[in-house]
Order: sequence, then C-alpha cells, then structure tokens
Amino acid sequence: MSTNTLQAGQVLLAEPFLKDPNFKRSVVFLCEHKEEDGSFGLILNRPLQFRLGDAIQELMGFDVPLYFGGPMGVKETLHYLHGYGDLLEGSIQITKDIYWGGNFDLLKQYIHTGVISPHHIRFFTGYAGWGSGQLEEEMETQSWFLTPAQGSFVFEAREHLWKEILVEMGGKYRMIANYPEDPRLN
Repeated sequence: MSTNTLQAGQVLLAEPFLKDPNFKRSVVFLCEHKEEDGSFGLILNRPLQFRLGDAIQELMGFDVPLYFGGPMGVKETLHYLHGYGDLLEGSIQITKDIYWGGNFDLLKQYIHTGVISPHHIRFFTGYAGWGSGQLEEEMETQSWFLTPAQGSFVFEAREHLWKEILVEMGGKYRMIANYPEDPRLN
C-alpha cells in the first residue's frame, strides 16, 4: 500500500539507481515535513560499525548499534526514535507507535534503571534534510517511493529492509525490489 502524500510518518525508499551514495537504496523515516520549512528524516537501514557507548561514554553498557541517519550534522547530532510515548517527556509523536526525541537526561536515567529496552529505541548520528520544496521536486523526478511507516521498519533490525518494504508494497514495486544494483550486470 502506498500513498503520495508527503507527511511525517511516511517512509521514503530511494529509487533503485539513485546516484547519491548517501541514499543508495536507503529507507528514510520522515520525522517532519512542512512545505514552508522543508523536511527532516532518518535513514533506517545504515547501521554503523559503532555502538551507542562509543559515542556517549556514560551509556557504554547499553549495547545498541548507532545508525547513520543522514549526511547532515553527522558529528554534531544524535537523534533517537522510540516507542515509549509520553514516558519520555518532550518526545514528539510521529505515528501511533513511533516517537522522536524527548528529554535526554530522563532517557539516560531510564536506560540505567532498565526501563528502556534496546528493542524499542534506535539511535542515529546525522540526519537527512531537505529545504522548502526540495523533497517535492525529488518526488516529481521519481527519486523516491513513498509508503506509510510501520513500527517494525524502525525497531526491527532487518538487513534487507529496502527490498522487503518494496516487496510488501506489491505490484510494480515487487519487481523493482529485484533490480540489480548495477543494471549492466543484468
């Protein structure tokens, strides 16, 4: 099932031959979309070889991977998506079961006391951002496919997420899921 409405809670799937290496076969969870301000998202299928404790020493014992959220602000930002709702004050509800951010000091406290499970939170360094009208232009040139997000896209580590979502979308997307990365090798 797919929809053509750009809005928070949607997932962008890169078209199979997108040339930008930052977004090659990427799955981007759209956290925010405002026509006048632009869009903000986090890449879901780019785990780094680092753990959260490598970036934040005081969270060394919370053994979760750190993800490349996008090429912007990589060294300056840490973002997190979670399923804890109002438990983390200040978090922003994106879908019924996916929240963005929240009080970081409270998050650290909950991690240390075992309230937060590694299975319901994902951390990102950097983000994907688009200026006003930029993402709409990329949609018009068919650089992205769009589908509603599911919690499993965010919280389950799935090695072939891009392909799996396209297959779930069905129809022409099922065929696109099997396109080779280099069409010359077909």
